Amino acid sequence: MGKNNLVVERDQLAFTMSRVFDAPRDLVWKVYIDPALVPQWWGRRDSVTNVDKMDVRVGGEWRYVEKGADGVEHAFRGVYTEIHAPELLAYTFEYEPMAGHVSVDTLTFVALPGGKTRIDIRTTFNSLEDMEGMLQSGMEEGSTELYDRLEELLAEIQLEG
Repeated sequence: MGKNNLVVERDQLAFTMSRVFDAPRDLVWKVYIDPALVPQWWGRRDSVTNVDKMDVRVGGEWRYVEKGADGVEHAFRGVYTEIHAPELLAYTFEYEPMAGHVSVDTLTFVALPGGKTRIDIRTTFNSLEDMEGMLQSGMEEGSTELYDRLEELLAEIQLEG
């Protein structure tokens, strides 16, 4: 089991990941929805992420463009579908080169004792093929690296604060 505790539920066309961060929920929420902070943790270490759109409200759109070390850009987009700050954030997720293959991410931010926060992410798909494609894309390794970077940023912010 990896750091993100991936659980695949093929019969439900979904998978879940959970990760505990050594930071209070309000801070984890803030870092997750602040367009100035997202580029500091979203994506792989050898890439640069640009927040093209980030309108954090129900019906608001988001779009991130990640540029890899090889110069290739990968764009991701979606629409926020449910927001209950600082507890729940749900949005659609689409990798632009594979338009039409849309999943839904529902993130629950759980306050834990000792000032820690667990993020539970449930991703649902329209088809088994879409889910298998995501799992085979390197998503688990990418997510681990992304959340490692988030963990580092949270620690850095708390040191500065």
